[in-house]
Amino acid sequence: MKRVLRWLLRGSLILLALLPLLAGLLAYFLYTPEPELPPLSGQLSQGTLDVAGVKRSYRSYVPKDLPPGAPLVLVLHGSGEGPGQIRVATGYAFERLADQHGFALVYPKSFAFDWNDCSRIGDKELNGVSSDDVGFLASLVDHLVAELALDPARVFAAGVSNGGSMVMRLALEQPERYKAVAAVVANVPAPQNFQCKPAAQKATSVMIMNGSEDPLVPYAGGEINLLGLFYQGGPVISSRASAQFFADWARLSGVPQTLETVVAGGVRVEHKRWSPAHTGSGKQGGEGKAEVELVTIHGGGHGLPQPYAQRPRLLGPSPMAPNGPALIWEFFARQH
Repeated sequence: MKRVLRWLLRGSLILLALLPLLAGLLAYFLYTPEPELPPLSGQLSQGTLDVAGVKRSYRSYVPKDLPPGAPLVLVLHGSGEGPGQIRVATGYAFERLADQHGFALVYPKSFAFDWNDCSRIGDKELNGVSSDDVGFLASLVDHLVAELALDPARVFAAGVSNGGSMVMRLALEQPERYKAVAAVVANVPAPQNFQCKPAAQKATSVMIMNGSEDPLVPYAGGEINLLGLFYQGGPVISSRASAQFFADWARLSGVPQTLETVVAGGVRVEHKRWSPAHTGSGKQGGEGKAEVELVTIHGGGHGLPQPYAQRPRLLGPSPMAPNGPALIWEFFARQH
């Protein structure tokens, strides 16, 4: 008995000695300092909306003296997050842009842990109930357009991680409602994992912005997971194939235009753009106005690059350039 007690005591002492090391490792891989809240002209508001008997929540930001007919931008958070987390993770970059360029901004909250995106796999139910996230976001758009007198023809959606997957669904199923979407660190689900029903006859513009060293959503395609244990999301196709999927859907044929730039920190950014002007098609989906762009952050991890806030080391390299939100707004703004 005494020998057993000695072993238990020794094990406890070793565990206590290891706790600071484990805490240090967790802090190293997970902790990032919060960015400083910049001076902003408007105020952040909280709101709720009843959709099909379900109370849904969101936060909205409206710059001071926003004129009627301004655009609306939705920003969707990732798995298990909410409006507060996506604001911090993006360094309040979209609010800075809203002040600079004059658009209204809304951060919706998912119903369950995951948005109900195009993937068949995910934590999309709450108490056994699966929500209609497409319907919720459509109602939210209609509500804000009416309340703030915004331009219904200039509604855009950006999303990061699972939020990026969700905006892909919005593009495919409601292209008439969203002028363009931007999906960050997200790929199209593989055929056996795909549940969306793309609309016929019309396509919307799509930007995909992914890091080549993403440890969660593999740039080259494969299973979505973190360390093989967390965030199981099923198989996805590669980023290049995802962009080609949307180009084919928009009937954009030919070789994409390619441009490479080197930004701060030596980060190499590759742009591939499919558009009627460069494919010679002149038409797509009966409209001829959509374009598809793949932005590859070579050496980037799982997160939206921007100069205001680092991402956790667990999610891979965290370059502070390019300014991803600014690139997204440039893409949105040129969709006439």
